[in-house]
Amino acid sequence: MSVNARIDCGTPALLEFRGPDAVRFLNGQVTQDVRRLDAENAALPSCITDAKGRLQFRVWLMKSADGALWVSAPGVDAEALEARITRYLIADEVEVADLSGKWSLVHFTADPGAAPAGVIARESARFGVVGTDWWIPASLAVDFSESFPLLQGDALEAFRVAHGVPAWDRELYDGLLPPEAGLDTSDISYHKGCYIGQEVISRIKHAGKLNKRLIHARVDASVSMESELLDAAGKPAGEITSVSPVSYGGKRDIMAYLKRGALEVYFMSPDGTRHPVGAEN
Repeated sequence: MSVNARIDCGTPALLEFRGPDAVRFLNGQVTQDVRRLDAENAALPSCITDAKGRLQFRVWLMKSADGALWVSAPGVDAEALEARITRYLIADEVEVADLSGKWSLVHFTADPGAAPAGVIARESARFGVVGTDWWIPASLAVDFSESFPLLQGDALEAFRVAHGVPAWDRELYDGLLPPEAGLDTSDISYHKGCYIGQEVISRIKHAGKLNKRLIHARVDASVSMESELLDAAGKPAGEITSVSPVSYGGKRDIMAYLKRGALEVYFMSPDGTRHPVGAEN
């Protein structure tokens, strides 16, 4: 599903980090390599994990217009996010400011062209395709191009599921191992060194074994959140986490967790027909 659109992401939790130790300190708290921000004019996804490598927050990292480090997370309590990160801030020379509510975030699913004065633009793939984030000061009114209509409601959910983008309280939740959701390909650096939970995440990579894995699939439109995923022996094989509200040509996109070793997975429609479920990505 390819479309030029804009997505209103509201006013995410937004923390700013400054100081001579800011990069080194944040690198010890997040799974992404913060040093990449020096070379890339982009917003990068990252996980914050506990000592057992389990997900606590999924965040986005970027540099502000004047070089400060920004950590943002839509739908997250800023105080809780700050408390988790600064728990380990002891002797480092780092200044932290809560900018939540001072900036709004609009994401474009393609390049919208030059940003207005005062707006911070960063490349990002937060909705599964490379697009652009605009960070807009709360005091600034912006007129958006008609060539990027607002994507919302069922259309936005269909876009998200079609691109296999995990959402909090659906595919992502507190205590998840990030590789189970496929976040190891986008959010995790295996070369930057230590961070909270790094040893566990590295062991998972080298062992190559997960109890479950997230898939995106396009299946018969009769699927629903109540549909059971079964294996060839008729045993439970996983759990559907998201179903697109929109179908195309008798097909519908879903996201689901499949158990390790699950083969020939299918669901059964109300008329008793078996429908195979194969991963799209």
